[in-house]
Amino acid sequence: MNSSLKLFSVRGIDIRVHLTFPLILLWAAFQFGVLGGGGLAGALFGVTVISLLFVLVTLHELGHSFAALHYGVPVERIVLLPIGGVAQLSHMPDKPKQELVIALAGPAVNVALAIVMGGIALLFGLPLSNPLTSGVSLTFGAIFSYIFFYNVVLAVFNMIPAFPMDGGRVLRSAMAMWLDYGRSTQIAAGIGRTLAVLFGIYGLLNGQFFSVLIAIFIYSGATQEARMVQFRQKLRGYTVQQAYNSQVPILQPADSLREVVNWTARGLTDFPVAHFGSYVGFLGNEQLMSALQQNGPDQTVASVMSKDVEPVSLTTDLYDVQQRLSNEKLSALPVVEYGRIVGIISSRHIRHMLRMATMRPELFPRVQSA
Repeated sequence: MNSSLKLFSVRGIDIRVHLTFPLILLWAAFQFGVLGGGGLAGALFGVTVISLLFVLVTLHELGHSFAALHYGVPVERIVLLPIGGVAQLSHMPDKPKQELVIALAGPAVNVALAIVMGGIALLFGLPLSNPLTSGVSLTFGAIFSYIFFYNVVLAVFNMIPAFPMDGGRVLRSAMAMWLDYGRSTQIAAGIGRTLAVLFGIYGLLNGQFFSVLIAIFIYSGATQEARMVQFRQKLRGYTVQQAYNSQVPILQPADSLREVVNWTARGLTDFPVAHFGSYVGFLGNEQLMSALQQNGPDQTVASVMSKDVEPVSLTTDLYDVQQRLSNEKLSALPVVEYGRIVGIISSRHIRHMLRMATMRPELFPRVQSA
């Protein structure tokens, strides 16, 4: 992610901070130092508590990440944004119980932290006053109270049954144990959108602009999740054989990029590469354009092709293909049968097949139940 900077790694998971993250620190300094009347001490208090709060956010996201790793789900990174943190998983597991555990793991970390912090407060006699009513004070007790209070808020807020919060996934996965996954998603997304509308109206009536922004965030997250799962349900049961393009030129490693450019003039953008008929690599459009800009058209295909793009077979499920295209940021994938290239498949091919299946469903039978 070019718009974020790496801070450190935990179990191979990059912890990154978005370039806009300093905005929340500036807001905290202004909120507590200027609007709150705390001056320099208030500004320092704001920056300190928000920084510590994002330590809790990181621990929360690591809870999700470790649970995902337990089920074999790769975690690409954790990104800290001004509005919170995001653990970017390669995919959500298909089993509802596994998604339930992953969704609960984040809030569970906050609950555990609340118990530990509560024990520390009792042991050392620290007052746990409400920071909203106790005022701003650059003391250990005031900072501790603030962090304790908002750690609990973080756990409770994330359990709101609305996507993209954890509560939305908990609700969906719980229902999916008895109902169809797509139907469960539609119900959970509908509840999320309803709550978002109510929350947005509340924010408008009370002049709380930040609440309106949160409502928009919840509404769009619920809508996006519903659309994604709906698309997933459409793809399940269809295979590569029903959508791939077999009319594609096959490059040789010794070919020059000048020859490839001639093919691009005909509207082709992605090319499998074979040596003596066997698949050896793949040359995508973005990679081709980058190579041409850097060193010109006299390079060989072998010098710029990707050797690590795993091909798909004719029986691969289209949903798995779409997931790979998205996760690996590829424009197409090579299709191989018995080691021989038979074509390529892209998102465009998949969309075309879906349109045709809508018009002529008898020509595109699902090979398995979706």
